Amino acid sequence: MNLKLRNRWRYKGNDRWEWEAFLDDGGTGDLKKVDHVEYVLHETFPNPVRTVKDPKGGFALKTSGWGIFELKVFVYTKSGEKLKLTHMLEFAQDPPVGVSG
Repeated sequence: MNLKLRNRWRYKGNDRWEWEAFLDDGGTGDLKKVDHVEYVLHETFPNPVRTVKDPKGGFALKTSGWGIFELKVFVYTKSGEKLKLTHMLEFAQDPPVGVSG
């Protein structure tokens, strides 16, 4: 499967960001094969393991925070496969809104 974990951010000031993690299939249609995604956030987050079943926006997870960390996800496919992906979150103050590469 051709899936990449990415993130968007919006700088809110005082070293705080609203951010969203999502899957990107690069237009291959592989997102249609995904059943749900389990996000594993940094241990300092309340409820650090979160499941997203809504495919909207690439099974997007929206949250906020102050620091970057390596985000882990488990992608569960409709055929029963379990894939692990990781992504080092990207945040910036300039530009205050952006998307990781």
